[in-house]
Amino acid sequence: MTAVSVEKRVNGTLAASPEPRFDPVALAEAEAIRTRAAAEADALRAKAEGEAEAEKIKAAEQAEKDRIANERARMRLEKEQADHQAHLAKKAAETAKTKAEEEKAQQAAADQEAEEAQRAAEQERTENLWKWGARGIYLVGLIIAAPVQFLAFWDPKRPFMIAAPALLEGLALVLACGAAWAVAHRRDVLPYRIGIMAGALIAAGINLWHGLTDEAIGLNAGLIGAIASLGGPIVLMAYEHGIAQKVDGIPSFRERRAAERVKREAEAAREKARVEKQAAEAKAAAEKAADKARALQEQQRRDDDRKASHKDVWETADAMRSARGAEFVTEQIWAEAWYRETGCKTVGITPEIEARSRVAQTRMQTATELPIEGPLSLLESQKGPRTKRDPNAPDGRRKNGGTPPVRRPGDTPPYTPAAKTQARLEQPSVAAANARPNAN
Repeated sequence: MTAVSVEKRVNGTLAASPEPRFDPVALAEAEAIRTRAAAEADALRAKAEGEAEAEKIKAAEQAEKDRIANERARMRLEKEQADHQAHLAKKAAETAKTKAEEEKAQQAAADQEAEEAQRAAEQERTENLWKWGARGIYLVGLIIAAPVQFLAFWDPKRPFMIAAPALLEGLALVLACGAAWAVAHRRDVLPYRIGIMAGALIAAGINLWHGLTDEAIGLNAGLIGAIASLGGPIVLMAYEHGIAQKVDGIPSFRERRAAERVKREAEAAREKARVEKQAAEAKAAAEKAADKARALQEQQRRDDDRKASHKDVWETADAMRSARGAEFVTEQIWAEAWYRETGCKTVGITPEIEARSRVAQTRMQTATELPIEGPLSLLESQKGPRTKRDPNAPDGRRKNGGTPPVRRPGDTPPYTPAAKTQARLEQPSVAAANARPNAN
């Protein structure tokens, strides 16, 4: 409904509407509608702006979260890459170290093989030199001794005696070959050596005798022939003796001397270790004895102190020790005896000390206006909160001329069990405190 002119049809004719007039209620409602619409629009706009701003902030936060997540992922990837690189480097280093150790071991093995091959070659070379030198000396001795013997045994009447030198020198040579066979076949070589020396001595004696008796041969030729007859077989026998020891595994004098030196060093090391062990055991035993003596001394001091200061507890503890078969009054036995005599589980606390401690705690709590712990707290809880006395009360002293109220039997409330217990605990300490000035 507005106040504008409206044409109305009345009885088929147009009739002019009355003059428009203003409706304050309608205007107020319209203004309210407009205001409400504007407010709703502002609210919607603000809401849309807030939502947009929230979305923007949320998007920024999400972007920051994504950036942080990406950064963490990148850092994690870099760390994994670095760890992988370090793992590869470590593996490569281990591989290189293993390869170097293998190469070093191979080189050491090769050097040892080369050294062994060189030693074997040197041994073979020296053995060949010794073998052919001994044979050469034997051959030279045979060359020198054989003509002397041929001259000595030559007799035109008995030409067959010319074979005697071959028999004597050949006897030593054949026995030397038999000794070599015995060594190779691990047989006893001593008979062959005896035969070699017997033949050599016979040949040398014959050469020397003929050199002394026959001027055609002469002393020099006889002596040289004797030496040649002995020297060759002796050198060859010495060579065969070394070969036999090597085959039989018999250590030489040098090897025995080295083994004895190693044995002496090992015995010296064992003796040194034994002496050090004995010294360590003696030191440990002395320290143990000293510790035991200190423990016994401390136990004796503790027992004497307890016996002098706490006779009743000591008698109980000693009885418990004897009943249990213990050597000393241990801390466990002493704690049990203290509990049996004083009723307190804490060693060193007596009922008197406990009473004085509770009195001191009560005084301190009262002085500092803190809630009292223990039996007095029960008393305070039963009394209820404290109230200030009214000075104008009938039993007050303000309006009765200062005369105190009359006390009558039964007007005091009975004491609680907690208060009675506290008074009983405080009585010994109070009596002791009252007795101290008199004693002084």
